[in-house]
Amino acid sequence: MLENGYALGMIETVGFPALVAATDAAAKAADVRCVTYQGADAGIVTIYIVGDVASVSAAVAVGEAEARRIGQLRHSRVIPRPDRSVMQMVLQQLEKEKTKQASKGTGKAAEKPSADKQKNASSPTATQISKEE
Repeated sequence: MLENGYALGMIETVGFPALVAATDAAAKAADVRCVTYQGADAGIVTIYIVGDVASVSAAVAVGEAEARRIGQLRHSRVIPRPDRSVMQMVLQQLEKEKTKQASKGTGKAAEKPSADKQKNASSPTATQISKEE
């Protein structure tokens, strides 16, 4: 999916429920990967979506509509064939978040993996996505 013609899509909302709804709609609308999200102050959150240009465009359009329906859409953008450094910046953020989550779990006794950890195990890592480029 992430050959030369891939795109990076972003949907920014106010509030997490609108972001989750937009992400779900976008993921179901086209063959895309929702790689990470990033939160900012005042409840502003952004989801990052990758895939081929047409799929990301369709997914972002559907995600925008769902975000408006559920909450407040701030902005969206599709970047066709972004520069490699842009994608590395997004993937570094993903790796930082995974490292932070892993360091929080080291202080606990051995336990079953949570649903989030099981989900993350099946999702692609930044390294895997980089290799597909």
